[in-house]
Amino acid sequence: MKSETIIAMTLVAALAACSETGAVDDEAGSGMMPSFGSAVNSNSQAMANPRDVVISLTRKFASEAPNTVNFAFNSAVLDGAAQDALRRQAAWIRQYPDVTFRVYGYTDLVGTKAYNQALGMRRAQAVVAFLSAQGISKTRLEAVVSYGKTQPLVYAPGPNEQNRRAVTEVSGFTRSGSGMLMNGKYAAVIFDGYVKSATSTAGNTVQNQSSAGNLSAN
Repeated sequence: MKSETIIAMTLVAALAACSETGAVDDEAGSGMMPSFGSAVNSNSQAMANPRDVVISLTRKFASEAPNTVNFAFNSAVLDGAAQDALRRQAAWIRQYPDVTFRVYGYTDLVGTKAYNQALGMRRAQAVVAFLSAQGISKTRLEAVVSYGKTQPLVYAPGPNEQNRRAVTEVSGFTRSGSGMLMNGKYAAVIFDGYVKSATSTAGNTVQNQSSAGNLSAN
């Protein structure tokens, strides 16, 4: 009887302590291990990280639409090939109405820094104007950064078409879309990226194991 009384008193004391600290509403085991259950919270924060979504969308955009257009020497005029590429860009962009984009203008290594800076900006602005004409709101497009000739793809001192380019990239979300990062298609982008990376890692592991088996067999 005495042992039952002691157990009952112990339980009452434990419940009283919980009610004082609010631990009744905490995750099971959190009293013994303060970080218990934090993995789920950490994963949720990682999945909802706007930067992760932007990176995933940028990669998706580059893989599904031509993100680069090229220009003739000393020109910011969009030729037929560039216009076709930008129509495909616009079609992709329309799928994501809450996503914003930034267009970077570049030049080759011919000319002064100041002249090429301005030329790169004109190229970026030409892309923005064309996408806008395709029905994309200018509030979702930026042409504010020009690298001029400071970041060439090919280090050639003369004219080079690969360097004369404008590149479109995902930059973020509109105000209305900033609270919807984990909804619908945006969450699917993140999930698809994780699946692909896991598949690639698993494939490499199998390949490495197979190679090791072949070596041991030899």
